[in-house]
Amino acid sequence: MQDVTERPALRARLIEEARGLGFADVAITRPDGLADAGRRLRAWVGEGSHGEMGWMADRLDWRADPAALWPEARSVIVLADAYTPDADPLAALAMRDRAAISVYAQGRDYHDVVKKRLKRLGRWLIAEAGGEPAIKVFVDTAPVMEKPLAEAAGLGWQGKHTNLVSRRLGSWFFLGAIFTTLELEADRPHGDRCGACRRCLDICPTAAFPAPYRLDARRCISYLTIELKGPIPRAMRPLIGNRIYGCDDCLAVCPWNKFAAAARPDYAPREGMTGPLLAQLAGLDDAAFRARFSGSPIKRIGRARFLRNVAVAVGNSGLASLAGTALALARDEDALVRAHGVWALSRLVDARAFAAARRPDPDPGVEEEWAEGADEPAARATDTAPA
Repeated sequence: MQDVTERPALRARLIEEARGLGFADVAITRPDGLADAGRRLRAWVGEGSHGEMGWMADRLDWRADPAALWPEARSVIVLADAYTPDADPLAALAMRDRAAISVYAQGRDYHDVVKKRLKRLGRWLIAEAGGEPAIKVFVDTAPVMEKPLAEAAGLGWQGKHTNLVSRRLGSWFFLGAIFTTLELEADRPHGDRCGACRRCLDICPTAAFPAPYRLDARRCISYLTIELKGPIPRAMRPLIGNRIYGCDDCLAVCPWNKFAAAARPDYAPREGMTGPLLAQLAGLDDAAFRARFSGSPIKRIGRARFLRNVAVAVGNSGLASLAGTALALARDEDALVRAHGVWALSRLVDARAFAAARRPDPDPGVEEEWAEGADEPAARATDTAPA
């Protein structure tokens, strides 16, 4: 059994081992002491700002109080894994015939990458401590408030966009946590360093921040394109642009990114993930979708939601050359895809062509899109895509 007097040395070796495994930063906190964060979470869920993310409300008591999740835990080791992009992710937004995919989803699924190394670090800790501690590892898949824990540990602070910001890493990093029964000296948190800056708030295309440090997920493009299971509200669709999976705008403009660390090779963009053509994505059947996004977080939303997003991007392209793509989506076997394909078509062809393409549909949602599209002014699409 590890002697208490030896734990400072163990703590130092733990940090060294974590960095040796490739983690960009590591800090330690206690599982208690997050009462304020818990109250804010309860209020946020209570006002419905979590939208359809039922998992946020499920096991809310555990999520709001990490000590309740595992009462035996005495320390939480919080680790950061950098995925900093090599290029400006906002540049993809100008390519109307192509899709913009969130940086974090362009490489390997971070859940798998981070969890493997967390388990390796956890096994190392058990061995070094003489088999004394028990551990549990978490990577965004359990009722754990990773960001408040990371803030309490001093890894950074939750910025005005509600994401964690670090003086050493900027905004581009994943978080993982190891809960352990071993009591280790905790790090100290440091204060908010956003100052008067509000770049992340001002750039948001959908005004998803009703106030600094507050997010209405129902207006967030990441929520709309990933978490929302049904139709995207019509009023929100034009604001999404060509973003088909997530949104990086508020992260990309953070001035602290000048200190961002280099990403691990695992997070390098896979082939076809940087600015793929919308027309090619729209043609994926279920087998092709699964094959193309195997090992990617994109796979978890399924083909229907993915092509729903592609259809919105096609409609926002303003390119008459994509009208055929929109029509094909409006003929898709899945009603969710068809509905958004009809919306896209209504924005790319004139009223006569739209009426000629209409056909009866057994799904009320699709029929509603045909009716709504017929009532809207004729589109003014162009035939020119940016080079």
